[in-house]
Amino acid sequence: MTKKERFEYIIEYFKKERPIAETELDYGTPFELLVAVILSAQCTDKRVNVITPPLLERFPTAYEMSHASVDEVFEYIKSCSYPNNKAKHLVGMSKMLVEEFNEIVPDDITELQKLPGVGRKTANVIASVVYNKPALAVDTHVHRVSKRIGLTTNAKTPLETEKQLIKYIPEDLIPIAHHWLILHGRYICVARKPKCESCGIAKYCKYFNK
Repeated sequence: MTKKERFEYIIEYFKKERPIAETELDYGTPFELLVAVILSAQCTDKRVNVITPPLLERFPTAYEMSHASVDEVFEYIKSCSYPNNKAKHLVGMSKMLVEEFNEIVPDDITELQKLPGVGRKTANVIASVVYNKPALAVDTHVHRVSKRIGLTTNAKTPLETEKQLIKYIPEDLIPIAHHWLILHGRYICVARKPKCESCGIAKYCKYFNK
């Protein structure tokens, strides 16, 4: 099986079996999603969804959060990983949104990465989820699953994984492909003991067939 064929088979499977695949982070506005994605680094979506309601009730917009102290924000997010850094990032991000972007979350990946706490992965999430742009965010699930099932070869960094994936995924499917791979890694192709017996793409998987 060629890599191109593997991509085609797997994409067709997900198109049929998971036509709707979305982020599991709760949000209502682009700003709320940006806050949630920053908090989600090294932290579960489930934990973030517990943290964000009281945080965003207190600081519902970039303007309000930009006037918060880091210590105030820390109190709301201290149950997530790296709360000190994330509190600084959230306040700094909010200030920059107010001062340089008129409180509008940008749709450009380069512009997004100017914001404190926003790396390429976070920028790609915002660009694809909010603005439906062909940006593929690579988190630990996407990086691991892509390598395991044979969609990538010798990709050592998230950027290498991203470049290899978008080479074979049709542009209009790139936003949803990110969620296909994340959800597959979260519930089926889990890290320590993948559930190959209940995996619909096992027959196309390099790991399963080796």
